[in-house]
Amino acid sequence: MFKLPDRLHLANLPTRISKLERLSESLGKNIYIKRDDETGIELSGNKIRKLEFAIAEAQKHGATVLITCGGIQSNHARATAVAAAKLGMHCVLLLRYPPNENIEGNHLLDLIVGADVRFVSAKQYANSRFEIMEEIKTELDMRGENAYIIPEGASNGIGLFGYINAIKEIQQQEISLGIKFDAVVCCIGSSGTYAGLVMGNKMYDANYDIIGINICENAPYFQKRAMVCINECCQ
Repeated sequence: MFKLPDRLHLANLPTRISKLERLSESLGKNIYIKRDDETGIELSGNKIRKLEFAIAEAQKHGATVLITCGGIQSNHARATAVAAAKLGMHCVLLLRYPPNENIEGNHLLDLIVGADVRFVSAKQYANSRFEIMEEIKTELDMRGENAYIIPEGASNGIGLFGYINAIKEIQQQEISLGIKFDAVVCCIGSSGTYAGLVMGNKMYDANYDIIGINICENAPYFQKRAMVCINECCQ
């Protein structure tokens, strides 16, 4: 039987599945929603499922500091900072900084939980964020820390296991609910959630149609990104 790698237990799982009664009636189809917005308040959404595996991997390598990146109001960055504080680790966030941004929302929460926030321009973020995070890692390692880099959205090989595991969770809920889903639909922003669902669908013979709705770019762009994540997961 397929065995998942080590994970932490930070999220409120399993998240409930609810039928959208009025939308189902309107469309003539049974539409359900999996409430992954209820994984937690500060450790919320799809981010924490992936971080449970990514941070477990970091701890396995003896990490004392987590480094990650995102926009200034990144939910992923905030969840990483909160998880680090909860686990007694340090966190450095590389954030894409728009001009004249007030300290509010996730940025404020990042600071409250003690994250070391560093800013880059949109151009630097697009072209050089990986190199900059490696430079930060070198800086921290030279100070005696052990830094671990988590990419944007925790969308890499280890992060995929968050949604590989979610497929198993959905299958178990099908049994308790007495239903069988035909398709699973998700948004795509950094590809990790979608790629994990695709992998889980295959590994657990779930036979769902996995449908991704891109929030930016186009389908070929995200198909390529998803395949990079999947190939890394399979190595």
